[in-house]
Amino acid sequence: MTQRFLTWCMCVFIMMHITPAFAEQTLVAVAANFVPPFREIAMAFEATTGHTIRVVAGSSGNFHSQIKNGAPFDVFLSADTERPKLLEDEGLGVKDSRFTYAIGRLVLWSPNPDLIKGEETLRSRNYKRLAIANPKTAPYGVAAMQAMQKLELWDSLQPHIVMGESLGQTMGFIESGNAQLGFVALSQVLDPKIKGQGSRWVVPTNLHEPIKQDVILLTKGNENVAAKALMEFLGSPKSKTIIERYGYELN
Repeated sequence: MTQRFLTWCMCVFIMMHITPAFAEQTLVAVAANFVPPFREIAMAFEATTGHTIRVVAGSSGNFHSQIKNGAPFDVFLSADTERPKLLEDEGLGVKDSRFTYAIGRLVLWSPNPDLIKGEETLRSRNYKRLAIANPKTAPYGVAAMQAMQKLELWDSLQPHIVMGESLGQTMGFIESGNAQLGFVALSQVLDPKIKGQGSRWVVPTNLHEPIKQDVILLTKGNENVAAKALMEFLGSPKSKTIIERYGYELN
């Protein structure tokens, strides 16, 4: 055999061992707050495994309804623990596949670098519109409501509040100027596209219930090699490093 042929054989052997024999694609529903870190996780996952990911972002409540109505997702990364548990109980999630992948932090943020000084900014009412995610569909909206209730501001701030159906829409209200400030996820503010801009107040965790975020393998994804590989990858040191960098705590 020639040296060139031996080299070719060695390359083929190596590629067979580092590339999955059957690379697949998985369709993943991701709560809007987790989109910034998930972009990086997806890139690392694809580079490591050869599988590919299609991502749909939205609110946890809407995703739960869509999955119940037959949406073809393989994996669901929720912003709470309740909806993955419901899907498991309803037979739409694989039993015992659920786990908490992150614990979120709520932040009051404004693109105006001089606006937010802390909770006193809320009390000052030196703004026209305050954006939050709808508590009926988004767990971070629930946390924002709880924080304002603890501060005894929920009722008095009603005329100022505008609600987005997801944290993505809520952030859009703030970035567009339709709201001067709003409650979003710390991970959104730590997104490299925004990091360092504006002013913020990280809401103390004693003002709301913990924002535990669970992932579940859905029954449609139970035969999908890429979906199962993603579930495993989410618990890897590489994923955990990315998750912590975006301000989340680990369970």
